[in-house]
Amino acid sequence: FSPERVDPGNPIYQTKNTPKVVGGVTPACVEVASALYASCIDVVVPVSSPEAAELVKLLENTFRAVNIGLVNEIAIVCDKLGVDVWEVINAAATKPFGFMKFTPGPGIGGHCIPLDPHYLAWKMRTLNYKTRFIDLASEINSNMPQWVVQKVADALNEVRKAVRGSRVLVLGVAYKRDIDDVRESPALDVIRLLEERGAHVEFHDPFVQEFREDGHVRTGVELSDEMLRWADAVVVVTDHTTVDYQRVVDHAALLVDTRNVTAGLKAGRARIIPLASGTRTVGTTS
Repeated sequence: FSPERVDPGNPIYQTKNTPKVVGGVTPACVEVASALYASCIDVVVPVSSPEAAELVKLLENTFRAVNIGLVNEIAIVCDKLGVDVWEVINAAATKPFGFMKFTPGPGIGGHCIPLDPHYLAWKMRTLNYKTRFIDLASEINSNMPQWVVQKVADALNEVRKAVRGSRVLVLGVAYKRDIDDVRESPALDVIRLLEERGAHVEFHDPFVQEFREDGHVRTGVELSDEMLRWADAVVVVTDHTTVDYQRVVDHAALLVDTRNVTAGLKAGRARIIPLASGTRTVGTTS
């Protein structure tokens, strides 16, 4: 067994220069498989068994899920304390040892991080063991779309508007920036939860023209000045680098920024609501 290691959209690490873990049933299996991969991969890492190789993958994805869950909880903590979570994270990241930077967001997506840890948790339940870190991280991460929707609701309430009947534009439905994959994307949950509350929701994604969910095809809209002004609220879910966020700030009335894309921008028409803490004044560097 050799687990997949891929980071879509990563400009540095592709298949060839990402070390390849290989585990075989017998030493001969490992030797042959390693020789095969060594012909096209820079570094091959043999391990003692397929089970060990499988657990490498599960550890890597669980590591990310747990740390994302931690930083998402820190975002909620910062919100309740009135502290800018991005300022805290960026300052902590200056420590040259003992800290690895993770950033909060509207939830996790993709085919690996939201799913693989649950396979391990299920297996452990069959062996009468509860994986508490995995379960807690999953609970926190899966609740982030609801946290975002509540941010939208509270922001609309501040301008005397209800979610029901409001027009909401979601920016980005891919599960991460600069790719076209919507699998397990938190944007799908954000859209569904907003519509359950009665909002009229449209989306724009420069990489996703349409997507299918529950047998229904949703088609995106053009990101025009008129569309930005049409929306009672704009929600940044995926921080694609090709989007002109200054333009969004200039024309939107209300912007819920779950990815810190407005940091450092000039003040515009939009009132900015960050993922954690209160209304942001654009032009800050945090």
